[in-house]
Amino acid sequence: MDEGSSSKNLEKVDMHKGRPKPNSWPPQVEPFVPRTDHNPRDLMSWAQRTGFNPKFSGETASIVNEKNGNDVFDIEKGLDERGGSSPKIEIDPILGRTRRNRGAEIEPVSGPGNGKKHESDAGNGLRNEQQRVQTQKIRNELIVDSKDDDKKVDLKGNGNADGTGQEAPAIPPTAEPKKDDGKFDREVKIDTSPDTPETSLQERCRLSGIKCGLRENPGPAPLMFYGLQHYLSLAGSLIFLPLVMVPAMGGTDKDTATVISTMLLVSGITTILHSFFGTRLPLVQGSSFVYLAPALVITNSRDYRNLTEHKFRHIMKELQGAIIVGSIFQSFLGYSGLMSLLLRLINPIVVAPTVAAVGLAFFSYGFPQAGSCVEISIPQILLVLIFSLYLRGISIFGHRVFRVYAVPLSVVIIWAYAFFLTAGGLYNYKGCNPNIPSSNILSAACREHAFTMKHCRTDVSSAWKSVAWVRVPYPLQWGIPTFHLRTSIIMIIVSLVATVDSVGTYHSASLLVNSKPPTPGVVSRGIGLEGFCSILAGLWGTGTGSTTLTENLHTIDSTRVASRRAVELGAVLLILFSFIGKVGALLASIPQALAASLLCFIWALIVALGLSTLQYGQAASSRNITIVGVCLFLSLSIPAYFQQYPPDSSLILPSYFVPYAAASDGPVHTGSRELDFAVNGLLSLNMVVGFLLAFILDNTVPGSRQERGVYIWSSAEDLANDSSTLADYSLPVKVGRFFRWAKCVGT
Repeated sequence: MDEGSSSKNLEKVDMHKGRPKPNSWPPQVEPFVPRTDHNPRDLMSWAQRTGFNPKFSGETASIVNEKNGNDVFDIEKGLDERGGSSPKIEIDPILGRTRRNRGAEIEPVSGPGNGKKHESDAGNGLRNEQQRVQTQKIRNELIVDSKDDDKKVDLKGNGNADGTGQEAPAIPPTAEPKKDDGKFDREVKIDTSPDTPETSLQERCRLSGIKCGLRENPGPAPLMFYGLQHYLSLAGSLIFLPLVMVPAMGGTDKDTATVISTMLLVSGITTILHSFFGTRLPLVQGSSFVYLAPALVITNSRDYRNLTEHKFRHIMKELQGAIIVGSIFQSFLGYSGLMSLLLRLINPIVVAPTVAAVGLAFFSYGFPQAGSCVEISIPQILLVLIFSLYLRGISIFGHRVFRVYAVPLSVVIIWAYAFFLTAGGLYNYKGCNPNIPSSNILSAACREHAFTMKHCRTDVSSAWKSVAWVRVPYPLQWGIPTFHLRTSIIMIIVSLVATVDSVGTYHSASLLVNSKPPTPGVVSRGIGLEGFCSILAGLWGTGTGSTTLTENLHTIDSTRVASRRAVELGAVLLILFSFIGKVGALLASIPQALAASLLCFIWALIVALGLSTLQYGQAASSRNITIVGVCLFLSLSIPAYFQQYPPDSSLILPSYFVPYAAASDGPVHTGSRELDFAVNGLLSLNMVVGFLLAFILDNTVPGSRQERGVYIWSSAEDLANDSSTLADYSLPVKVGRFFRWAKCVGT
């Protein structure tokens, strides 16, 4: 402001000190005067740290010039007299996030005495007359409370400072002092350009600590690194499941290698499909442990217990048929729109005990199987705990190697350690050959050591010799699937449990990448696609369905990488590895004791991830404590009741497989053999019992929405008003045209 253009009642202000001169009037009020050394962009950095976005669509770029000294700002109206506006900010009461109201643009008004609007208003972000009409609706919504409750002072300097009723002189907040030499005015430009999806995405990533955001593309080399990093951290969940399931089904080492290669192929295909046609979150699809316990129940049923010839193929075809039927039900649940209704009944109090029970279902298998070779299993458990807990804060070249790669690093070290034990002759027994099946061993001494040699030696696997270098897994490679009502009923209920698991993962993953939660339509679309992907898994013959891996949450949190392209590139690498038969053969040669000891850690991690969803509700509520405690205890105790009935052929079953034989020998006898098998099998599964109890109790026991932690899903209108978030979940343009008919699976 030029000298002499100040208000009549205003004395000169010492701008460098930020306060009026000693003889200024009135002395009681200190008007707001900007600092001369203040950088306007400091406000933007503050806003980013606090979650406030200073860039709003439609705001105009403002130039603070001393010559516009008559421009003032009226807080009560939310308008300045040059046409700028303060947008409406809403705070989400549950998530604590800011929500911007972009639905209205504010009409600028002329300052007193100006007589007309500025001629540049047309180019300052005002789009049309219809938006200006909405000014009156929001003028009274912006009220600023002073830090002192006894006074309210607007930026004009007006207000009651000390109860005298005197008004402070109007001090233009945009006034800038002249340089000491008085030769030129200082001009400051504040960037309030419209919010773009890319800008908002980068800001959200910085706020959440994500190194690579959902739609960021750091380049080919970093993408390849991030993709390999993502899947290496999930190695245990992707490849160790066949090491448990295939030997239990009577499969050979070659069968184990083939199933591993098939799982890599199906996981890569389904992850790419989910990234383009599902929720579009950076989530890996794979063979979930939700399906492992039901597979063991079917494997140990009376029909297959004493089967010797082609036992593996018969059981695999039975699993394929049951998985296909259950997956069709899950796909229908998603694409029909029924999932949107079911979402109202699925809350964190339901998800927590259900997912936790998935990990607890294998407590009878974990260490009893790992204890077959304690010289390998105990060092493996200790090493993975040391890496993931005690060394998690150590950074090497900017990467927390031990936290991210705790599983693969510990496996490589202990595997090498086991190799030296084997090469050193620790498991050499005179006259005993580790490559001879235990059923063909005639010597009693060798038969006694056969179990130790099988679980501890690193050279007992014949997969490397029997598997070809190049092999492409193909659908129906095990034969035509068989369909039975009893196993289909089990897989239909298990698909519901997998759906609950995925719903909790979707919500938690969206908050990890600092995006708005998906809409019910997006969740339905993801569940429907998971059902379709499980159908593919059933056709290819992986032995399990394909769902979102819960462990993916821990991977994103550890790596701080949430790039969709990195996950897609890693999925392409999985597909390529699946064509190399020797890769599956190498993984199939991992000693079973090592695999079981590492699975103890992974299953415990699943339990913890399930219970972590309680953070979205009131974990200290007596209602929630009672429900979760009862569900967890009975999810262990009720299956134990059904598992206490010994099978007729218990002598041929290892002790850790006896709990999964209750389907054929349980206490329920209705007269229908198919129904008896289904009911006994379902009630012997921990995750099914936990889900049913939590679902009933949470939806019948009274409780507030905050107490229950009801999931808050975004609405289509919210996403439509935020272009950056809409791009996170929207289908590709060409693909979206085919889904216009199905509103239930849109955004």
